[in-house]
Amino acid sequence: MSKGQAWVLGATGQIGRAAVRSLVEDGWTVTAASRGGGRDERWDEGVRTAALDRDEEGALAAALGDGCDVLVDMVAYGRQHARQLTDLAARIGSAVVVSSGAVYEDDRGRSFDTQGEPDGSPCYPVPIPESQPTVPPGEATYGTRKIRLEQELLAAGDALPVTLLRAGAVHGPYCRSPRELYFVKRALDGRARRVLAYGGRSRFHPLHAANAAELIRLAALRPGSRVLNAADPQAPTVAEIGEAVDAVLGRETETVLMPGAAASDGVGLSPWGAPHPIVYDMTAAERELGYRPVTGYAESLPESVEWITARLAGRDWADAYPAMVRAYGTGLFDYAAEDAWLERYDRTG
Repeated sequence: MSKGQAWVLGATGQIGRAAVRSLVEDGWTVTAASRGGGRDERWDEGVRTAALDRDEEGALAAALGDGCDVLVDMVAYGRQHARQLTDLAARIGSAVVVSSGAVYEDDRGRSFDTQGEPDGSPCYPVPIPESQPTVPPGEATYGTRKIRLEQELLAAGDALPVTLLRAGAVHGPYCRSPRELYFVKRALDGRARRVLAYGGRSRFHPLHAANAAELIRLAALRPGSRVLNAADPQAPTVAEIGEAVDAVLGRETETVLMPGAAASDGVGLSPWGAPHPIVYDMTAAERELGYRPVTGYAESLPESVEWITARLAGRDWADAYPAMVRAYGTGLFDYAAEDAWLERYDRTG
């Protein structure tokens, strides 16, 4: 017997694909909605698909029909999406909405939004609890839009129970901007050395899509109005991640450590690069949902590396991962600058 009707918005994205599979395996009848209305080849045949642009006036309300027992939303940002869900509260039993760890600020008001400013990198407690202060709500940045989304949805808790998942650095297959590309491409290009700023100690807590899907599955079974961190069981350093990628690819790469920040030309900078650790406390998810991760970082890495390698085959990395270019620019693989820095390092080190 079905546990009920589940709707997944953003179903063909990285977390959405895994969430659909997890819900189906747990006994839900699932409708997978996305802009293109596509389907994952690993989904059960019983999964219904729907083409839906949730920003089109009235589209979600029309598609939802009589409603659902749980709505899972991967692509909610800001006030307009919060109100879209609360306006449909009478037709939605409960919701699970993906938010972001980017909503946190430190005790000096620094956050992800201030990282580009002098001394703007946040210094959070380790680990970060859900009670940590957050950025002011607004529409200017990703973090401010997410916290506005959270506040609007939590305020409607009596009418619509919502679990908000503050996601870490999402990884796994189908990632549009995989941080692991930084190491995979270097290995495939035969780079014998790599340079890492901050002594290779930077930590940005990852979240595998399968662990996100497990949190979604559990939250669907236990409706409530709550905010929970979402992360893997481990938060490896950037140096440890590089070593793990090498192990998957059967390579050995020398790591040269910069004691401080990256060079002005970007040498030493990685997608995990930060002077202070970003680690999320998972105690609340364990307590409230009974969460136990289904995979760890190292265990999940071979599939991720295989996915990245296949995407790169015969293509320029910028064509394979345009979202990565938008997020980090092209300097991640400026080998000429890196070689020049290493030459100076060898002379003076």
